[in-house]
Amino acid sequence: MTKPVQRRRIVRVEVGDSVTSRPRHDSLAAEEPLEIRVGGSALAVTMRTPGHDFELAAGFLVSEGVLTAREQLGSLRYCAGADGTDANTYNVLDAHVGGPGALVASSRHRHVYTSSSCGVCGLASIDNVTTASTFDVAADDARVDATVLAGLPDRLRDHQDVFERTGGLHAAGLFTADGDVLCVREDVGRHNAVDKVVGWALQEDRLPLSGTVLQVSGRASFELVQKAAMAGIPVLAAVSAPSSLAVDLADRLGLTLVGFSRGRSFNVYTGAQRVVA
Repeated sequence: MTKPVQRRRIVRVEVGDSVTSRPRHDSLAAEEPLEIRVGGSALAVTMRTPGHDFELAAGFLVSEGVLTAREQLGSLRYCAGADGTDANTYNVLDAHVGGPGALVASSRHRHVYTSSSCGVCGLASIDNVTTASTFDVAADDARVDATVLAGLPDRLRDHQDVFERTGGLHAAGLFTADGDVLCVREDVGRHNAVDKVVGWALQEDRLPLSGTVLQVSGRASFELVQKAAMAGIPVLAAVSAPSSLAVDLADRLGLTLVGFSRGRSFNVYTGAQRVVA
């Protein structure tokens, strides 16, 4: 299996009173495709950083509405690709799903690959973009202290081991309302990082993730709001800006959405009743 960090020989150029260049080695975040299958049938291909692949696949299936509980996931295994060889590249995963999940998976088939920047690319129709959650986040009475929320980006950064080496990964961290870290995952795709966190929660039989906060390192997009809701997470906080559609969806679902969480300030776009002084 490919390591999450790869070394490459580069040329470092510095411009000042004169221009200097020198060869050196740099650490890069790995990026490879992962094909996710359900019962042998291809569901989607996503570009990801290798590592925690089973969590990624499980979390993706939660976000697609295929899984809602651990007992619905029979097994996950690596399998050979479609090139006619028996070589295992560790880039193809097959999930055995029980219950109605297999039928849901067939309706959510992706026609193209999902890039590292988009978690909804390739759906068969616009109607499939929004997926109804089994869990009602609007009914979650979680309360989070403003001081705790303001400190989460720094707590997330403390656990970004691969980012420290490459500078090229997004991160998602799951925290309690008191700010205790439950799980942190990194990936070139911000939606993949969230899927890995949700997949960890599924395998730990923690769904729904009531009373928790999801802190992400980038912006808050529509897809991240949806993934949070599908896992029953009532509070989503992002270091950067939310999109208008993310705010609209969070408002409709009753989810607390926080943006521009930097330093000692942040903006609360929806669900302000959960943020207390």
